[in-house]
Amino acid sequence: MLATVDSCVLAGLEARRVEVQADSANGETKFFLVGLAATSVKEARERVRSAIKNSGFAFPGKRLTVNLAPAEMRKTGSGLDLAMAVAISLAESGGRVLERSAFLGELALDGAIRHVDGVLVAARCLKKIGYQRLFVPAIDADEAALVNGLEVIPCGHLAEVVAHLRGGPQIAPQPFTDATLESTGSDVEHDLAEVHGQEEARRAIEVAAAGGHHLLLSGPPGAGKTMLARCLPGILPPLELSEAFDVAQVRSLLGDLLPGRPIDWTRPFRAPHHGISMAGLIGGGSGYALPGEISRANHGVLFLDELAEFQANVLQALRQPLETGRVTITRSGGSVTYPALFTLVAATNPCPCGWLGDPFRTCRCTP
Repeated sequence: MLATVDSCVLAGLEARRVEVQADSANGETKFFLVGLAATSVKEARERVRSAIKNSGFAFPGKRLTVNLAPAEMRKTGSGLDLAMAVAISLAESGGRVLERSAFLGELALDGAIRHVDGVLVAARCLKKIGYQRLFVPAIDADEAALVNGLEVIPCGHLAEVVAHLRGGPQIAPQPFTDATLESTGSDVEHDLAEVHGQEEARRAIEVAAAGGHHLLLSGPPGAGKTMLARCLPGILPPLELSEAFDVAQVRSLLGDLLPGRPIDWTRPFRAPHHGISMAGLIGGGSGYALPGEISRANHGVLFLDELAEFQANVLQALRQPLETGRVTITRSGGSVTYPALFTLVAATNPCPCGWLGDPFRTCRCTP
């Protein structure tokens, strides 16, 4: 018997639909997984087998073939586990899934459904192409419910999902996550009002915040450059809803969203070490590239302390993102585009020893 279930895999901030087909037929007892699956997907065979058995269902003692279509698209990640298990269960016992429904989640060996990265991105893209219902891990339900008009079904265990599909006890949909602006004043770690002196530097910080300008702070060690830079997010306005959603999508893709708090109104502040690589700063990795620090700082502040210590090619890679507000990265899996609209704040010493122009200490650098 054949059963078909829909799911998706992520390609940057986009989702690609995957049709999971399970066919249970007479023949030698084997489990075949076809459809250009990566190693992380091939390993799902053992997870799915154990999850089905430990959920109280019989695993097919027949020739079982699971196809991930389209066959020419490479599938990665563990998010297809739930769809594969549901398709196999329906292929063995009969039943069908409601139209325009998709499944996303990783399975534990006991049948529990675990967190996967990028649920918010998947929910937005599936809703965009016409899906009406999405089954996701219960821990990720708040995240998926940010997408208005999509029915989100929180799944805690495989047995509950199969019972739901067979007409048994129904799982209550997750209410829509109302993104309301929260007060962020008490969360400010560094307050510019607590800085005494440094009138010119404080004025420069205020002008940069008001106009969205980039800023270079130069001065001797201990002058307060880092402290002033860390005060900048505290005087920036809270994120708008569209900006907060953009930030949440990048964090969702990286698995950085806090459970129960999918939306954060505080502007990001990223301060990578000067030893960071180009891939770490602009994004990279095998297959489809993941976001780097400039995308994590989207709609916020990117602070580069000890600017002169950064590799020259790393700094040169910032030219295009600073100009366009986005970065396109091409890797073996394809090209992806991430947002990179940030305020750049850099700090450096005026010379190698740091004391050039200081009225109290003499520069020790070689002329």
